Amino acid sequence: MTSSKFETVADRRSIIDRRGLADALTAIPPDSNRNEAAGKVLRSALDHGRAEIARRLSAEPDRGRAAARGTAYLHDQLVRAAFDFVTGGDVGQGLAIVGLGGTGRGEMAPFSDLDLMFLTPATPTAVQEQAAEAMLHLFWDLKLKVGHSLRSTTELLALAKTDMTVRTAFLEARPIWGDEAVFADAMKRFRSKIVSSTAAEFVTAKLAEREERHVRMGDSRYVVEPNVKDGKGGLRDLHTLYWIGKYVHGVEQPADLVRAKLFTAAEFRRFERAERFFWAVRCHLHLLAGRAEDRLGFDYQRRIAEVMNYADRPGKSAVERFMQFYFLNAKTVGDLTGIFLAELDEQLGRKSFRFALPTIRRRPKHLSGFTLDRGRLSVPDPHFFEADPVRLVELFALAARERLEIHPNAMHAAARDTKRIGDAVRNDPRANALFLDVLTCVQSPELVLRWMNEAGVFGRFVPDFGRVVAQMQFDMYHHYTVDEHSIRAIGLLAAIERGELKDDHPLATALFKQLGSRRTLYVAVLLHDIAKGRGGDHSELGAEIALKLGPRFGLDAAETETVSWLVRHHLLMSATAFKRDLADPKTVEDFVRQVQSPERLRLLLILTVVDIRAVGPGVWNDWKRMLLRSLFDAAEERLRLGHKQRGRTELVAERQDQLAQALGWKKSAARAHARRLPDSYWLAEAPEWQIANARQVAAAEAHIGEAEPNVVAEDDPGTGATRISVFTPDREGLFYRICAGLAGAGANIIDARIHTTRDGMALDNLLVQDSQGRAYSDRRLRTRLVRAVTEALSSAQAPALPAAASVGRTAAFRVAPQVVIAERASSRTTVVEVNARDRPALLAGLARAIHDEGHVIHSAHIATYGERAVDVFYLTRRDGRRLDGEDAERLRSALLDAAQQVGEVRAA
Repeated sequence: MTSSKFETVADRRSIIDRRGLADALTAIPPDSNRNEAAGKVLRSALDHGRAEIARRLSAEPDRGRAAARGTAYLHDQLVRAAFDFVTGGDVGQGLAIVGLGGTGRGEMAPFSDLDLMFLTPATPTAVQEQAAEAMLHLFWDLKLKVGHSLRSTTELLALAKTDMTVRTAFLEARPIWGDEAVFADAMKRFRSKIVSSTAAEFVTAKLAEREERHVRMGDSRYVVEPNVKDGKGGLRDLHTLYWIGKYVHGVEQPADLVRAKLFTAAEFRRFERAERFFWAVRCHLHLLAGRAEDRLGFDYQRRIAEVMNYADRPGKSAVERFMQFYFLNAKTVGDLTGIFLAELDEQLGRKSFRFALPTIRRRPKHLSGFTLDRGRLSVPDPHFFEADPVRLVELFALAARERLEIHPNAMHAAARDTKRIGDAVRNDPRANALFLDVLTCVQSPELVLRWMNEAGVFGRFVPDFGRVVAQMQFDMYHHYTVDEHSIRAIGLLAAIERGELKDDHPLATALFKQLGSRRTLYVAVLLHDIAKGRGGDHSELGAEIALKLGPRFGLDAAETETVSWLVRHHLLMSATAFKRDLADPKTVEDFVRQVQSPERLRLLLILTVVDIRAVGPGVWNDWKRMLLRSLFDAAEERLRLGHKQRGRTELVAERQDQLAQALGWKKSAARAHARRLPDSYWLAEAPEWQIANARQVAAAEAHIGEAEPNVVAEDDPGTGATRISVFTPDREGLFYRICAGLAGAGANIIDARIHTTRDGMALDNLLVQDSQGRAYSDRRLRTRLVRAVTEALSSAQAPALPAAASVGRTAAFRVAPQVVIAERASSRTTVVEVNARDRPALLAGLARAIHDEGHVIHSAHIATYGERAVDVFYLTRRDGRRLDGEDAERLRSALLDAAQQVGEVRAA
């Protein structure tokens, strides 16, 4: 007998020959090791079935649900064969083998768990326990992961009454083999004693469980490495709708949700399309991983895009097109969930079993024709938007102004009528004023803009934004799709304006109060990434878009010009702060030349902060805060004072005087220390570091005998990193030795400044973090760093690069090494920027190449953007001169070779 679940599985015998399998098991001699022999027979059948299912999916890569059905059918037959083998074919023992979860539903990904319950009418007998145990041993020998339980009907019902997980599992239970009467009785009692009259309780529990799962998975359906099964908008959300429909209406298959009037036929077609797509992705993911894997990581995205026949298009790679389609399907699931729950709430409400509670008790006075439905903003009739399409924008403006939730019925109507937004609505001054009200609402712009995006109104009203909806960026730096990143940035901007982030961003919070036009900043944040995916420089293209949209939104000419400038230069401040030497006067001079005004500087600082913060968790840190603050302060002083700012000589003298006062040394000792160090040291290092360096130098020179390396490792709270200070006789290749020692200890260098005293000693300051981007708070680990650097400096031979290590997730990305010589970035040194795939010991390899070319590193600045590392070096030749053309070209070639060789070593 074949379950009706598998009637759609084509040519089932090609997957598994049940009769042939039974004959092979029966033929096992009684005097042999029967279990071992049975395991080999079952293993052969399992391997053959999996190979056939994989072959079919390869031939038709979008038929994932067929693969899921086929996999469940394969496991069904293995369970039946194992049961017959263990019991000798006697199924009349009062023991039912029941499939739960995906096994019960008849849908299993290739390496999903086999979820079984051995069900008995009364307390299990010893014979029944032995049969269950024998079957489990066979499955374990097959390396199957089996969820299992042995329960009587009474025990099952008692657990289902109190445990929602057990209740849900049995809801879609299915008899696989054994005594079906036992299962039928249990299901009948389950329906009458557990399910009856508890619909609202079940729905509330499932929705709460869904919310908790979403939070655990990142609380966004636009996380760039989504979980296909449990992520927001994934398969589990679709299953939740089916469970609820089954519990409330007793539906036997998803198509019955239409009969239950929870979906229209058109809506259910969208449900089916999304489900088919997610099953295809999940099955391919399992097969590529060779195990149960539901996280769609970067290393699988490109390969699945290829097997599902996605191709590159201008401005968008195949993997980006595949992931955009993924996120659009996840968005569909969100839309359908709102529709489903709204209808369900109405149905239960007619029975006085509502599960949704009103969110407010007050009634706003001015609703502009909209209505309130139990505290949520709704529409009076289905044709409300048709009469005046501007209301499609007004719905969200009213929700933002009155701080109301929007009823799912209104969201459904808005989504249905988005096609009514044409050029007439887009160019309507009232519609644009309403949109600007939503965008600049200080209380809840992120939430309402996300609703607007979910309904499709946002992308329809601003078509340029519609082009980046669900668009992912295939890199490890960005955690969200472009639209989600932009909306999160706006939410952070509002939080800063409300003062909620003043502890994290005191400068940005203070500057907000000084802005001449807050709406300029909100529009700039909205548009800063709007041109991504168009094949050109998104900053340049975005600036042109801003010039068109600014007047449409109601901005004046000056505001529009500022928005366009901010979009064009939204990466300027971070690039300068993170990749240039802020102690070099030329750095600040070039930056100020582009910024030109204090107002632009304030706007750019805040835009930069929210842009970085919205990339994802863990991207913002104290080091970035310190660099941005330093650049802002230096630029603000230059803009404010112009040519009256303090000169280099005055600054050096001031720093030396401050140090002398802080140390309390004799004037002669302080002067002697000051004379040893070049002016660049006094301009580059923070006063706290200068104090620590002075004490380190004094302690080292108090040592009697030949000078030895002196290494100090201390936490630096202001940067969120650990400071490594090295005072040692200068020698060729010193910086490489330090880098190699730290790389061997697993430390990541994020910044380095190299100084040489006038009497031939090196005083270098580096900032390092651990593999998690944190300071080394454990003193024992700091001691290990000190030991590693000391050994690297003391050895007769320069240390080799650390042993090869796996590149891990970065292997999924192609980053062609690039070397840029920025000849005008400094007046005293040559600035060399290296872009390459991030990997352990990359900096050490580059430092060795620079040393081999005979050049001197004066400072190094290290930035990482996911899989991409950007290492910037300020160099001179040994004679102190800047590199000439031939020097630069030889160095370029050496650095490219080093970046490529390190990558090959790491990937080996």
